[in-house]
Amino acid sequence: SKAVEEGFYDCNLTVTVTAKLADNRVVFLNEVTQSGIFRIENVPEEDLKMLLGIACPNILFPYAREVVSSTITRAGFPPVLLAPINFDAMYHQAQETPAAE
Repeated sequence: SKAVEEGFYDCNLTVTVTAKLADNRVVFLNEVTQSGIFRIENVPEEDLKMLLGIACPNILFPYAREVVSSTITRAGFPPVLLAPINFDAMYHQAQETPAAE
């Protein structure tokens, strides 16, 4: 996420789905980037990063999941239904990783 202007933030969520055969040949690769511009006001600075890393991707994910499913089905492959993602756990894990290194 990045600030666009005062109170507005651009958040991008990228989802990549790859299907491979047993011999590692790629059957298809589908990459979707879902973007949103969020207006965020009256949020303390220390909470802003967490809001952009958890709440915004949670809002964008259903739309990205729909585009992935739709494009793969339209290409003639069986539907791919992405499981829900716990962005809270991902955010906290990413925050711990740099500290460990």
